[in-house]
Amino acid sequence: MVTVETPLILGWSHTEFGKRPDATLESLVVGAGRAALEDAEVEPQQVDLVVVGHFNSGMHALGFPSSLPLQIDDGLFGVPSLRVENACASGSAAVHVALAHLLAGRATTILVIGAEKMTGIPAETVGAALLGADYDNAGTSSSTGFADLFAEVAREYERRHGPMGDTLGAIAAKSHRLGAANPFAHLRKDLGEEFCSTTSDRNPMVAAPLRRTDCSPISDGAAAVVIGRRPTSSRHAAVRVAGWSYANDHLPSARRDPLAFAATELAWHRALADAAVETTDLDLVELHDCFTIAELQMYEILGLAPRGEGWRALADGLVLPDGNLPVNPSGGLKAKGHPVGATGVSQHVSVAMQLTGTFPGTQIPGARWGAVHNMGGLAVANHVTVLAAD
Repeated sequence: MVTVETPLILGWSHTEFGKRPDATLESLVVGAGRAALEDAEVEPQQVDLVVVGHFNSGMHALGFPSSLPLQIDDGLFGVPSLRVENACASGSAAVHVALAHLLAGRATTILVIGAEKMTGIPAETVGAALLGADYDNAGTSSSTGFADLFAEVAREYERRHGPMGDTLGAIAAKSHRLGAANPFAHLRKDLGEEFCSTTSDRNPMVAAPLRRTDCSPISDGAAAVVIGRRPTSSRHAAVRVAGWSYANDHLPSARRDPLAFAATELAWHRALADAAVETTDLDLVELHDCFTIAELQMYEILGLAPRGEGWRALADGLVLPDGNLPVNPSGGLKAKGHPVGATGVSQHVSVAMQLTGTFPGTQIPGARWGAVHNMGGLAVANHVTVLAAD
């Protein structure tokens, strides 16, 4: 009989995010999966489940990628492999499906790969695909995708709480500064707060009040983790999955307060309760900043500032690398990039690296506890994982 032990992330890998004209969906999946197995020092024959996080929604002709990982090695022949889709939370959903199988005793060593190929595709196709994750706009054409939806969140925020000033520009500048240090990141240039807070030819308004620097880029990329029960790698320590949860909100926008992020808050508190920790126990968080307004909202959801006063978390330095709770030291989706299916897995990899002192960018000294927050749609599907170094 299989005994259930605490889930561990045994190994991981992360491709460079960005415009990858040389890459295909297959090469991204195979490269990331193979590298994660090598990092975990796990043989393909030891894997008894593969989970692929992939959104697609019409961006890629191949709509059936679950067996692509078998291209890694013939030793994976016959291994059950499934594809998980949950909009922009597809990657974390894949991780959570793997955890559920492990804890149910249905698998002991699981390879999770998140991947997306998004560039080289007409902007209208990408925009329409992304809007397939929105109840009210699915099936419509758009070159801006979700920017219009989050712009409305920003406008509603100002209606209720007053002008935001340069807060969004400051958040964007923080992300670009951190992204510049991350070799995996799509955007690796420190743009500065003045540039990010100013509308210009190089930083046009996309959907008022969101400028280009307020929006995460369309990216290609992949990331992978190996999940199991016992450490296997001599390269670094394993990372413990201390708690996890997910929660869904109503899909029609008419049934959601755009500023509540109610199911996000629920998932956050459930995951922390599962791990028996508080937000103040965390040393960092990688959260879903598809747009700068989303990061501002999350400061308030996490309790770092009262509702309507999220700017204080940034102004007081709480979310900076040397603050009480560093937010997105990887540069976040905003600078690292947002290849949809890869994002959630990438966040898990980023935190795991931080907790083992192996992150190649801005390392948070002595980090022992970290959290991942990944959402699909406008805070509709919400996944949170708490990771710990033991």
